[in-house]
Amino acid sequence: MTTPRSATPSRRPPWWALALDAVLVVAFVVIGRRSHAEGLDLTGLATTLWPFAVGLVVGWLSVVGVRWPLPRLASGAVVWVSTAVLGVLLRVASGQGVQLSFVVVTIVVLGVFLLGWRGVAALARRGGRTRR
Repeated sequence: MTTPRSATPSRRPPWWALALDAVLVVAFVVIGRRSHAEGLDLTGLATTLWPFAVGLVVGWLSVVGVRWPLPRLASGAVVWVSTAVLGVLLRVASGQGVQLSFVVVTIVVLGVFLLGWRGVAALARRGGRTRR
């Protein structure tokens, strides 16, 4: 007997989660540039974004490599730490300014963004189950 394709769990990563994470990292960059009265020109955005984009990709590759479920909090923690730590380190290595206050704000905001939606999803999954 064959199982319908839709009934078998997918082994592919949910790319919508990567897209959401990427949108949130871009939002972090845009908010940061706007709060410091920096322009939103493509060059400025790209210069600020690339270290965090690299961190995001490394975090995602780490989680995909060990086959953790990506929308889960544990996976989000890996993605968050990778994005924040590598983003800050790459900013330093590329000569971009890094103050302690920037590091703190980066950790907090990226944590809220990258863990927040996963926390809401976890609550929704838990609330969707009925106990008997």
